[in-house]
Amino acid sequence: MERWIGRVALVTGASVGIGAAVARALVQHGMKVVGCARNVDKIEKLAAECQNAGYSGTLIPYKCDLSCEEDILSMFSAIKTLHQGVDVCINNAGLAHDEPLLSGRTGGWRNMIDVNILALSICTREAYQSMKERNVDDGHIININSMGGHRMVPSSDEHFYCATKHAVTALTEGLRQELREAKTHIRATCISPGIVETEFAFRHHDSDPEKAAAVYESIKCLKAQDIANAVTYVLGAPLHVQIGDVQMRPVEQVS
Repeated sequence: MERWIGRVALVTGASVGIGAAVARALVQHGMKVVGCARNVDKIEKLAAECQNAGYSGTLIPYKCDLSCEEDILSMFSAIKTLHQGVDVCINNAGLAHDEPLLSGRTGGWRNMIDVNILALSICTREAYQSMKERNVDDGHIININSMGGHRMVPSSDEHFYCATKHAVTALTEGLRQELREAKTHIRATCISPGIVETEFAFRHHDSDPEKAAAVYESIKCLKAQDIANAVTYVLGAPLHVQIGDVQMRPVEQVS
């Protein structure tokens, strides 16, 4: 990770869970991390914690609604002005709504598409353009996906979410191919965790906290730090190594 010291990473959805763990890990390794979310209060608290811990990097909170392209473009413009550009883009932000295929509300589907697919794609495009205009040839784009992007969970409230994550799997491979066509050494990686104990299930099942809690009580789940460790592993790989897809799940998880 030494080559990343002082360089700039963007982490979306950095206020809680996996995003917060990844942001902390990158700051600990000396990076300048722009952590974005709709609410930056928790990121500001995390930034203070990192500073008090004496980490060599810095965490810069940025308020951004990823469902709004104008917000995303404004964020990249600010990063260019203040920090020259993005060297690492961690597309972590994602959400799920309990909206089955046969009875779901269009608004819930659209929100999942906007955040899980479009925001990821817009951030990827803008990060690549930032790297290209500065002749950065060793950048990295990492998509935090899900095991739901590789198989369909047998639960109606997960089907549309899984469809968006299957799109992330396809988009990551398409990105890898386009980067090769562009004759660049910028790398693309997809990290696909199984059940991770975060606030995700409680947001997904916001009307049924008991159901959310049961998700994490059934087995020993992954922790957000496990995913952060995977991110630093991928970033620390030798420059000639392309790690395409990291699939990780709890030992006790069946599917």
